[in-house]
Amino acid sequence: MSDFEIRTLDDAEHRAASELFRATMHFPPSDDAEWVYAARYYQPGGALGAFDPELVGTARSFDAELTVPGGARLPMVGVTSVGVRADRTRRGVLRALMTTQLEDFAARGVVFANLLASEAGIYGRFGYGLATRYRTYSVDRHRAGLRPDAPVGGELELLDLDRALEVCPGVYEGLEPRPGMMTRPEVLWRLYEMQLRRHTTPVKAVVHHGPGGPDGFAIYHVDGAMAPPWTKTLEVVDLFAGSPAAFAGLWGFLLGVDLVDRVVAESRPLDEPIELLLADHRRGNVDRIGDEHWIRLVDVPRALAAREYGQAAPLVLEVTDPLLPGNSGRYLISPDGAERTDRPAGLRLDVTTLAMIYLGTWRASALAEVGRIEVRDPAAPAAADLLFGTRVAAWCGSYF
Repeated sequence: MSDFEIRTLDDAEHRAASELFRATMHFPPSDDAEWVYAARYYQPGGALGAFDPELVGTARSFDAELTVPGGARLPMVGVTSVGVRADRTRRGVLRALMTTQLEDFAARGVVFANLLASEAGIYGRFGYGLATRYRTYSVDRHRAGLRPDAPVGGELELLDLDRALEVCPGVYEGLEPRPGMMTRPEVLWRLYEMQLRRHTTPVKAVVHHGPGGPDGFAIYHVDGAMAPPWTKTLEVVDLFAGSPAAFAGLWGFLLGVDLVDRVVAESRPLDEPIELLLADHRRGNVDRIGDEHWIRLVDVPRALAAREYGQAAPLVLEVTDPLLPGNSGRYLISPDGAERTDRPAGLRLDVTTLAMIYLGTWRASALAEVGRIEVRDPAAPAAADLLFGTRVAAWCGSYF
């Protein structure tokens, strides 16, 4: 029996929760000016607190939808601002917060929970698996240019930050998402507004207008040294393109901005074809490949039934989920869909590992080779690779 209480926070308690979380990340508390914006990204009823008897831990969530392979959108929650006060760690506070959240999500019919992990070793024990990855790349602006056969068409419009915050949400919602992308509710755009307004240099956006209207945008700012050697970097904060012409047009604009030495694009899809767009592919360098989103399948039957599968022999998965035991069981996966079954299992895995293959980011055969999946049928790993594989790399592109 724990000696602390877990409950939903009132609106008046959100600032204290924010200060506690920021302290766990070694950030100072928001000042009054910043809190005007920060207060707006707390969804009413979405923050939990642990009390002992004062506030010692917190976790926050907001509602959205996740796109799965095949294009279906299902209810998800974004989990963020999870922290426990330094003098109360390793006493079960985090486990109580995460368990309470998951039980609430399941009761509300949520299919997925989604988070970005500050440390890779924390959330697997609660059923979250690394489901999407990203790469960060940089381009030498002085020596890079687009290929002469790059897609062309459309017009570009430059916006200041205020106008960008009015226009870009609508453009984003109108784009066809790839697996792993999520809707962006208003609370998420309010978070972005706060973060973008922190920059000391002007934040701008460029919108691409195609034949059917706006079909892409990039938000960026330029930072640089104010003394020799005067190197300046254009940082791409957000970029989404709904067509090859929009992708090429946006990049053509970014590479054409004067008084810039380097363009850096953070957290991009693993398969984004920037090298193929450049006249000299060596002008683009991959600086980092890292973790993006960790997914938790809250409703395994519904999640498996919602996505499409590749062409392969049917496969039976046996899934274990200690925290939400209703998910445990065997599932028949085939090109026609997924359903519960009593047939013998070809593969046995926990819900954390299931999240890793669900969007196609990791191959089941690779996970089996390192002991993450128990193989009961030698043909099953190859079948799972084909069934769960996707045409494009899963990627979210939204942070919180």
